[in-house]
Amino acid sequence: MTGHLLLNHAGASPMSAAALAALQAHLALESRLGPMEAGDAVAPQLQRLREDAARLLNAGTDEVAFLSSGSAAFGAAWSAFTHKTPLRHGDRILVGRQEWGGNLATYQRSGASVEVLPCREDGSVDAEASAALIDERVRWISLTWLPANGGLINGAAALGQVARAAGVPYFIDAGQAVGQLPVDVQALGCDVLKSAGRKHLRGPRGTALLYVRKGFLNQLEPPWVDVSGGYFETAEQPVALRLALQVAITEALEIGIEAIAVHVQGLAARLRQRLAELPHVRVHDLGNGTRSGLVSFTVEGEAAPATRARLAQQGIHVGANGVPYTPLDMQARGLDGIVRASFSWLNNPADIERLASAL
Repeated sequence: MTGHLLLNHAGASPMSAAALAALQAHLALESRLGPMEAGDAVAPQLQRLREDAARLLNAGTDEVAFLSSGSAAFGAAWSAFTHKTPLRHGDRILVGRQEWGGNLATYQRSGASVEVLPCREDGSVDAEASAALIDERVRWISLTWLPANGGLINGAAALGQVARAAGVPYFIDAGQAVGQLPVDVQALGCDVLKSAGRKHLRGPRGTALLYVRKGFLNQLEPPWVDVSGGYFETAEQPVALRLALQVAITEALEIGIEAIAVHVQGLAARLRQRLAELPHVRVHDLGNGTRSGLVSFTVEGEAAPATRARLAQQGIHVGANGVPYTPLDMQARGLDGIVRASFSWLNNPADIERLASAL
């Protein structure tokens, strides 16, 4: 064994040397000039961050906001929506079966009925069947595009066509997609989309992207305002973190999101094949055809956290997800936990054999 092997990029990816240098350089600048003056000095770089993020999502620069986490980004949009028009008894929210647990818990506290969208045999959302569920009581449609518990890629664009035709607000949790798959909010047809910066983008913790379609703003009213902030942003911001995020986005765009997708999907496919050769390992990924760079599995007779700990002792770092991450899907499949290996463009085929040998 040589060194640490990171296979938990779906949890958080390490920053590049350039991103780390940008963060450290700005903290040093703040210590010399003062935080306010240092912020003024890097205003052009912050504007470039907005431009690059818009390019990454195929959005307008006035449709992108930066927050501290994916949950904060979702919460900002959701609270603005419900503050404008509170939900009432009898209203309906439609969610995918793989809905992220934090989103689901928020919806369940809203007073509206939360209903699960139908799935195809492979576990992916069935957009055509979903259309039949929509009536005037449906206030919000929510889809986790790439679930946290495996390699499924939901048909987000197809569901977007259904939502747009019905005139229902459509939210996409793209936390596992941004930086791993090409993201085009125009093609997706979503009104709101969010992602943390720390995962496949390899940005720092404490950063997130929020997209809100400009034409959807008239249906929103943030419950709080800041004198000199933006619609979803405050004037106070972690400038060093955002400069590091800007470098991370630039690097991803320079490598090419399409190239990243091909690389990580290829590695994940090879890992699934390799794990299938191990009689005591079971792969749990849903979906037919193209799958993401996330691979979920369990080891016979060993709980997921124990597998994760055993691998960590050998310098191999994977994730272990319990029911709260994707409760509807985990409960539907009778799973109480999975081990998750997730790739980035940093990984290579040798990493697959090292993991398989350790298992």
